[in-house]
Amino acid sequence: MTASSTQSKQKLTFEQFIEYPLEDGRYELVNGEIVKILATRQHDDIADFLADLMKAEVNRLNLNYKVSDRIMIATTTKEGKEQGRFPDVSVVSLDIWRSNRLAYSALRDPLQLAVEVVSTNWEDDYIDKLGEYQRLGIPEYWIVDYLAIGSRDYLGNPKLPTFFVYQLNADGVYEVTAYRGSERIVSLTFPELELTVEQILIV
Repeated sequence: MTASSTQSKQKLTFEQFIEYPLEDGRYELVNGEIVKILATRQHDDIADFLADLMKAEVNRLNLNYKVSDRIMIATTTKEGKEQGRFPDVSVVSLDIWRSNRLAYSALRDPLQLAVEVVSTNWEDDYIDKLGEYQRLGIPEYWIVDYLAIGSRDYLGNPKLPTFFVYQLNADGVYEVTAYRGSERIVSLTFPELELTVEQILIV
C-alpha cells in the first residue's frame, strides 16, 4: 500500500481519529495525522487470497478467531505516540471481538495475527509497524513482500519475493523466519495451513 497526502492538518488522538468524519476508504493515524491508504489491485487480490485461506481454516477447524480486513488497532511508537493502524488482514480472538460488540471495529487489545502486504512504502511494514506490533504484543506478524521491494538487508542478493513470519518469543521479542519459492510457510496460528510464496505470486 501507499499513503496519500494527509486528510487533516490537526494533530489527533486515537480516540479523535476513530470518530473523525472521513470519506469512504482506508485510513491510518500516523504521527497524529490522518493518512489515506491506497492499494493496487494485485495488492488487494493477495490480501483477499490470504484472508480467504484463513477463513477456510477457521471454518474447517472451528477455530476461535475472526478474520477481517476492516479492523483498526491502536499501537504506540517507541516514543509513546499513539498510532492507528489498519492491517491488510487481521486475525483476532472471538473472545476479544465479542467482548464489546456495540463498539466500533477499532481495538486496543492485541490481534492474534496481523498481515501486511508490502508496497512502495516498505519501511512502514519492516520497521515502524514491526516495532508497534511487537510492543502491542501481537503473537504473529506476516510481511508479504511479493514484489521484493524491501532492502537487501532483508531480502538478500539477489532480491526475491519473500514471506516473513515474525513470532513473539518468551521475552516478547519477534523472531523471524523467511520463506521463498516452494517452501511451506509455517504458522503457529494456522499450523495446518498449506501455503507457499509460489501460490501467492500467481494470485
